[in-house]
Amino acid sequence: MIFTTTVNYLKERKQRKQSYYQWKKTTEMCGCCSGKDSAEDKADLTNPIKNRGCTDIIILILFVLFWAGMIFIAAFSITHGDAWRLVYGYDSFGNTCDEDNTGKAVENVSFSGMNMEGKGFVFILDILDPVNSMKLCVNKCPGQDLNTTVDIARFAVTEGSYLCRYDIKDTDYSADLVKKGICPGRVFASESLLNYCVPSSLKRLGIDSLNTLMVFFNQFDSFHRVLTDLIKSWREMIILCFVALGFGALMVLLIRFLASVIVWFIITIAIIGSIAGTAGLWWTYMDKKRFIDDKEDDNIPLLNVDIDSEQAFMIYSIIATVLTVILLLVILVMRKRIGLTVTLFHEAGKCLADVPILLLQPLWTFIILVFFFVYWIIILAFLATAEKATVDKTTGFVRYTEHENVSYLWWYHLIGLIWTSEFIIACQQLVVSGAVATWYFTRDKKNLSCTICKSTKLLIFHHLGSVAFGAFIITLVKLPRWILMYMQKKTKGSQNTCVQYAMKCCICCLWCLEKCLKYLNQNAYTVVAIQGTNFCSSAKKAFMTLVSNALRVAAINSVGDFVLFLGKIGVCAATGAVGIFWFKSKEELNYYAIPVLLVCIFAYFIAHCFLSTYEMVIDALLLCFCHDTDINDGSPERRYYASVSLQKYIEEGSNQITAISKGDEEPASPEAARL
Repeated sequence: MIFTTTVNYLKERKQRKQSYYQWKKTTEMCGCCSGKDSAEDKADLTNPIKNRGCTDIIILILFVLFWAGMIFIAAFSITHGDAWRLVYGYDSFGNTCDEDNTGKAVENVSFSGMNMEGKGFVFILDILDPVNSMKLCVNKCPGQDLNTTVDIARFAVTEGSYLCRYDIKDTDYSADLVKKGICPGRVFASESLLNYCVPSSLKRLGIDSLNTLMVFFNQFDSFHRVLTDLIKSWREMIILCFVALGFGALMVLLIRFLASVIVWFIITIAIIGSIAGTAGLWWTYMDKKRFIDDKEDDNIPLLNVDIDSEQAFMIYSIIATVLTVILLLVILVMRKRIGLTVTLFHEAGKCLADVPILLLQPLWTFIILVFFFVYWIIILAFLATAEKATVDKTTGFVRYTEHENVSYLWWYHLIGLIWTSEFIIACQQLVVSGAVATWYFTRDKKNLSCTICKSTKLLIFHHLGSVAFGAFIITLVKLPRWILMYMQKKTKGSQNTCVQYAMKCCICCLWCLEKCLKYLNQNAYTVVAIQGTNFCSSAKKAFMTLVSNALRVAAINSVGDFVLFLGKIGVCAATGAVGIFWFKSKEELNYYAIPVLLVCIFAYFIAHCFLSTYEMVIDALLLCFCHDTDINDGSPERRYYASVSLQKYIEEGSNQITAISKGDEEPASPEAARL
């Protein structure tokens, strides 16, 4: 019924156009000056790519001013913060370990501002009282028990690691200095934990002392521990980003040259990868659980980071299991429609064959995204340590407390992450859409020259404001969803059931709204590239076009987008699996669930940049086709720009989808059977 109504609507629209053009011809023959088309109107009806002005200037100015604030945050963070303090810690005098602190001395504090290069570990003189004891930067944790001051002095001479206050020479070590608290009395064989030297065998401390030690380490902010792991694993994370880059590029090339095979290959890999990834997560969770159970059996107190890591992998495993089941069900339901995707990719391949540089466009987006993410994390590390040094009146030791303005800068920096990353991706979408529109509305494809350069020029000189506007709208939806998720986590267990469900419903609704707006934005950028209008007008035009051609878009585009989504999931799962096994072997990481999660997010972004090239080409082609049928009627005077094969594919694809939806095993027409 919907298809019949749509076909009738298209026929009526064609008849109205023919009547209108016949009336125009008659009025011109009668000498009516008012009935003559202007040159600009004819240009609109033949080739929508035309001269244009700048769009959404006000939003662009706001975006530039916003980035002026981001630069201010970066300057403030670097000036007041010290990212290496997260990694190596600091001593009781405010010196960051393994760093030259010259010029950074805390006022009125002795031994502050010293050069600690090569001393990358924090040693606690009295491990039984870690809160009030003096802490020093040392170059090595003692690997054996040191029971007397003689042993401690010998260790200082042989290993070069001095365990008494910095002004005490190894020849002066004595029991009197132990009583004064500036030399350790007895030192246990130690190893590094969060870059602190702690006893290798925790059982020797006794339950009370062990609990005190665990309380000391658990007081460290979880975010700081996570950020420490990110700093320690940044090299591996960048390498894994390049691994994702390789997977994404390989996927694009396979789709380009082996479309008939790769579609089913993607589906097979997605199924195998999802099952294998889910199994790997459950295996990692069981390994974490076994580790915690063994500690509990030995009555050893647990660090919060171990408990959080176990819970994180349990949540990952449950989510992966649910998504895998949903994926299998969706593939089962859509199996008959997947054959249409092969022809759809072939049509998109014609555009990419004429404009092959489109395949390189994701590479620039990837490079820019990587640089931005690295910059954002570095500034985040400095911002996290933009603290004020205060002196404890009781002990005289230095402690760092959060700066009063930092809490506001956190949110600003977070908004910058969302808005800028969406802006970068939107720039790629508009460039690709512009190139496809230029290709589509060019009759003689042999005359095309540097299409991507022209599209990039349009973006830079005319439509940066529209791109910033679209990215800002996504930010307005995404930020409240993140805030609600944060509030839900912080208030977990302190709410009644109704409030919990209400918050979950709001989060779900915002997520759905975000996805709808992203899809609308992508099509709006295509209209911006075609007509040169501002974002709001383009979004309205895109929405009306999509609604009036809902059957075509839903029937044809959804299948291709689903297969490409599987490709993104496959790249994300493969990169995440490599990351799990790699990070699992790095013992210095405390909470590697977060680096794995970030790697998966980055991998999805990278895969999206690559595979969305096909997705954007397909979406732009369909929107150009719909716009083509709006401004032309197929007559010799108003010929369609679409190729005969594209027209035939879209109409026959709609017929086939209609037949499948009715439960017919065969397509509705003999031509459709050839698809």
